Amino acid sequence: MNTRWKPSATVAAIIERQGKFLLVEEHTQDGLRLNNPAGHLDQGESPVQGCIRETLEETAFHFTPDALVGIYMSRFERAVPGQTHPLDITYLRFAFCGTLGAEVEGQALDEGIVRTVWMTPEEIRACAHLHRSPLLLTCMEDYLSGKRFPLELITTDPSVHAPLSQR
Repeated sequence: MNTRWKPSATVAAIIERQGKFLLVEEHTQDGLRLNNPAGHLDQGESPVQGCIRETLEETAFHFTPDALVGIYMSRFERAVPGQTHPLDITYLRFAFCGTLGAEVEGQALDEGIVRTVWMTPEEIRACAHLHRSPLLLTCMEDYLSGKRFPLELITTDPSVHAPLSQR
């Protein structure tokens, strides 16, 4: 059987305000973990659109990406009870920084999200054992070092947004 390998495309918002970063605390199989507002890219949306949507769903804040911080890959492996092969997922993350907008009062957070938290870089570095992804720290450090790329670096062909019947 010839199976084509495909990374899982994700987006993340790196949001800093007055020296603190906006993170989400979420339930995972490993307990409560911290992460950037992040999630999977949905069919029919660009990475920028996905980041806007995920940030709103996970934090109840509007977000406008201004720049790409970077494109990252990481691999996650975990043994699966009763299975010969471990769960093996490679993530391809598009991380954006930008402007945090208004909070949507009363909006429920995505399933599994417990709360949002604002943390300093020192606090984030000190709790690396609670990070859902090693990319949380990498993206923050890249942001702090000034890495910024224009959004025009990412091109989304109009076919992505076309109805399924036109693809």
